[in-house]
Amino acid sequence: MRSTMPAIIVIATGLAYASASAQSTASPSRAEVKAETRAAEKAGKLTPAGEGSPTPAPEPRSTKTRADRKAETLEARKTGQLHRAGLEPEYKEARALAKQPSTTTRAERKAGTKAAAKSGQLTPAGEGVDAPRK
Repeated sequence: MRSTMPAIIVIATGLAYASASAQSTASPSRAEVKAETRAAEKAGKLTPAGEGSPTPAPEPRSTKTRADRKAETLEARKTGQLHRAGLEPEYKEARALAKQPSTTTRAERKAGTKAAAKSGQLTPAGEGVDAPRK
């Protein structure tokens, strides 16, 4: 047992020294890191503070002039291809459904709502799909 104990100590010491020297050569010095950072800053490769990802490449500029775009817009308006801003198709469908007469009476709707409330099928106020998230 005595003859193996010094051998184990020597091996453990050697491994500890090897790992410590490997760590010191693997990491660059502070001056090297600063030099790399300055070079990346000059090359424009650093991500601006507060942004999670690098800035995307700028989109190519349009080849059309402002007069061309205006002419296209006027032509689209004349032919009826220009839509209003927002959700016009969904709005038109909802409006058409709202104009249709109801197939149930008010009493039937109230009875259905009461039955759904008793069975726990109603969504509590503020917990629907469109409810604001915290």
